[in-house]
Amino acid sequence: MQQPSPTRRAQPPRTPGSERKRGAPGRLAIDQGGGMGEGQGRAQEVGGGRTGEGRRRPVPQLGGFCFLHSPGGGGGCSSCPHSAGIPPGSPRCHEPNPGTRAAAATTAAATAEPRHVTGLEAGLELGSLGFAMAPGSQLCLLFLLQFLQEAAPRSFEVDRQRGIFLLDGVPFRYVSGSIHYSRVPSPLWSDRLHKMRMSGLNAVQVYVPWNYHEPQPGVYNFQGNRDLVAFLKAAANEDLLVILRPGPYICAEWEMGGLPAWLLQNPEIVLRTSDPDFLAAVDSWFHVLMPMVQPWLYHNGGNIISVQVENEYGSYFACDFRYMRHLAGLFRALLGDQIFLFTTDGPRGFSCGTLQGLYSTVDFGPDDNMTEIFAMQQKYEPNGPLVNSEYYTGWLDYWGGNHSKWDTKTLANGLQNMLELGANVNMYMFHGGTNFGYWSGADFKKIYQPVTTSYDYDAPLSEAGDPTPKLLVIQSVISKFQELPLGPFPLPSPKMKFGPVTLKLAGDLLNFLNVLCPDEPIQSHLPLTFEAVKQDYGFLLYRTQLPQNLTKPTPLWVKNNGVRDRAYVMLDGVSQGILERDKDEALFMTGQAGSTLDVLLENMGRISFGYNISDFKGLIQPLVLGDVVLTDWLLFPLNIDALMDSKNRVFETQELNLKSSSGPAFYSATFQLPGPPWDTFLYLPGWTKGQVWINGFNLGRYWTRRGPQQSLYVPGPLLLPTGTPNIITLLELEHAPPRTQIQFLDRPLFNATLH
Repeated sequence: MQQPSPTRRAQPPRTPGSERKRGAPGRLAIDQGGGMGEGQGRAQEVGGGRTGEGRRRPVPQLGGFCFLHSPGGGGGCSSCPHSAGIPPGSPRCHEPNPGTRAAAATTAAATAEPRHVTGLEAGLELGSLGFAMAPGSQLCLLFLLQFLQEAAPRSFEVDRQRGIFLLDGVPFRYVSGSIHYSRVPSPLWSDRLHKMRMSGLNAVQVYVPWNYHEPQPGVYNFQGNRDLVAFLKAAANEDLLVILRPGPYICAEWEMGGLPAWLLQNPEIVLRTSDPDFLAAVDSWFHVLMPMVQPWLYHNGGNIISVQVENEYGSYFACDFRYMRHLAGLFRALLGDQIFLFTTDGPRGFSCGTLQGLYSTVDFGPDDNMTEIFAMQQKYEPNGPLVNSEYYTGWLDYWGGNHSKWDTKTLANGLQNMLELGANVNMYMFHGGTNFGYWSGADFKKIYQPVTTSYDYDAPLSEAGDPTPKLLVIQSVISKFQELPLGPFPLPSPKMKFGPVTLKLAGDLLNFLNVLCPDEPIQSHLPLTFEAVKQDYGFLLYRTQLPQNLTKPTPLWVKNNGVRDRAYVMLDGVSQGILERDKDEALFMTGQAGSTLDVLLENMGRISFGYNISDFKGLIQPLVLGDVVLTDWLLFPLNIDALMDSKNRVFETQELNLKSSSGPAFYSATFQLPGPPWDTFLYLPGWTKGQVWINGFNLGRYWTRRGPQQSLYVPGPLLLPTGTPNIITLLELEHAPPRTQIQFLDRPLFNATLH
């Protein structure tokens, strides 16, 4: 699947109400069966969701939330799926003890001042007074309630008297999960969201990566896999509310934390501060994004109940409150004063990450002290609802590390303990997905740690979107507090296994420079960074000549850890070795004066979390041969993805000596599927490190030798059907195996270890 070309300006979305007439997710339409008793009629949820299969039926709902409580139940709020398990009469319970319900309602009706009554409130009051109605009257009442609910204003707000959220004035608690649309091909969004709803979630949490949508200043792309509005529609079709996290910084282990690399074309810019240059870029971006989001806010008829400002800002060095106040004002100016804005920080980030007027939430995992951390949150939000915005279901993987696996029992116990407190919980991640292309980021924890292509995260839904044993345990916990949707849980998607497929050498990378860099190379006395030559991602080739004869092995090295991130060194086309970030090493070379020295620099992903994320790429310090600083460079920014366009026949037209390769080289093959285009996993036994494209789509990085990831997820929608040839191309950066074969597996391969 190839990404559509960027567009200069995104078209504004239609208002959600123009797509279909509907209120909140799950709004009722009543059939002609008459009454509301069991078997007398049925409530059908309409407005874009599935009908029949997977629907809640026992508790009629308005606006997606319970308004009829089971009489004479167990004395708790378990009859309402959104406050279930909370003791009656407690500050977090919206239902009085059954014995006092009618008396309290009668007293309230007799003494209350005249006021506007919503349809929901009217239903509660009439029900609590115990009116007996004929089935036809009940039907008319429900239609009246529906009409009143449509007319009533929609809202999401805090009730500090009871320490809860209110949705349309009704007590509400969200149990949510994180999914990143940028890590899932768009044809699979609905599948993942449906599985999340069937797991018992009522909301999803979503990041918006700025760099995914504005690849160059003023150039915007909201098409195909980048169609944010289509994702919001898909969530609405599953009756899922949305917690939106638009940044501008998002972390997410995403390249540069979602900030565009072109910001670093100004080397003096101070990111995530009130630096005027940074704020100007932020303002320009949000003036494009927010008008697209605004119709989808809950109070405007959409499904976005809350919007996060920045992300874990308390963990950043700047602590710039002027910057945070600027963002808060900008969000309210573009989205309106009704929008519910919040912040998220770790336990030690509240002092710099919070701001008056923004609701403060916290993030922590199952091994952390829940009581202490929630107490910290309540210091900043006294009497407000408890919120864990990132309850970690697993963890990410780094190249060269172990595959993370988290204990399911500990995870489930922590979730149950939070839900028993009445807390709102978002599970990060519920479905991790894949860092396709060059989008994986890196952490900096004393050393540079690049993130793997797989973002499986040991999440409840696997990288391929399949339910795991962890999901079943989580679903069981959720079922103790609210009703699960009816219907069977979707089965894992079918997978296919076939191969081997033999690849042929298409040529050394150096043989394709005229195609990979069609413009004239850039001349510079000293090496320039990626950012200085406007090469955001991928690869940049530096070329110079040896200034003298080297009769004895002479060290080639870079000052002050100046390689960002890996340098593949070639002399007259012959590989000499690799220089790598955070490794104080040198290559020893011999050669003749005038020999061509090529240094291919690979950007492995900019830092997404750390003290400072201004992570410039390339040779950021001069290259030194012995004690001589090398000068007079030619720089070739390589656009390899353009070469992989399915219409490009360059590999077929080049006449090259293909007997052997030394250094980075392309390998290619065509193959046909043995059956339908199902998901599969690409396994590269014996290959070392490189990049993979299938049918022109950049599948991501492989690093078989370093691990832990041994296979790459290949979504079925990327593949062409039986009878049509598929094209796979590898850029192997180091060494290909003697038998240049690959295989397709029906399950992933990791080097697993218990976290």
